[in-house]
Amino acid sequence: MKVFIVGIAGAVGSRLARLLVLAGDQVDGLYRRPEQGERLAADNIHATLGDLTRLDVPALADLLHGTDVVVFAAGAGGEGGAGATTAIDGAGLTTAIEAARLAGTRRLVLVSVFPEAWRGREVSATFEHYIAVKKKAEAELAATDLDWVILRPAALTDEPGTGRISLASALIHTEITRDDVAATLAGLVHTPGIRHKILELTEGSTPITDAVREHTTTG
Repeated sequence: MKVFIVGIAGAVGSRLARLLVLAGDQVDGLYRRPEQGERLAADNIHATLGDLTRLDVPALADLLHGTDVVVFAAGAGGEGGAGATTAIDGAGLTTAIEAARLAGTRRLVLVSVFPEAWRGREVSATFEHYIAVKKKAEAELAATDLDWVILRPAALTDEPGTGRISLASALIHTEITRDDVAATLAGLVHTPGIRHKILELTEGSTPITDAVREHTTTG
């Protein structure tokens, strides 16, 4: 399987890439800085130097040629100001959708965010903008004819993964390790029967393989 990860140098994207390479998949993705490419290469991960905000649809489609699944794991995360969020999380996803269509890639998995993330805490206007852009991006993807999946992880931590999660259409916002997010994404990538679903992801007690399998679409 050929998988293209937008955001392959990120904390979740790089973890996912390592898992897919170990599984024997062909992996590619975008990174912006040479040192990121060096780190990926050290893990035997092939990636392409490029800036999502500077690529047009035909250029990205050329990179997606022959790709089975696009995973959109890029995100400003509320950092870099509202402009960066709009360019990456908003317009960047639009470019990825149109490029996937042009390249003939049917599946797109979007890493999003809980709509109620950090409610009850004081958050910045930039973070509120981030949440709004993510919601708009979800709506845009869900309105397409692609075989999309939207994954909403809870608050991310760098603790070692447990291999056990909760995965459902609606959950209470808690936490989830980046390791377990990446492993869940790998499961979704390898399960084409899961499509047209919005899934929320938190820590839990169900083995990842079992949790993913429960959401396979039949018929």
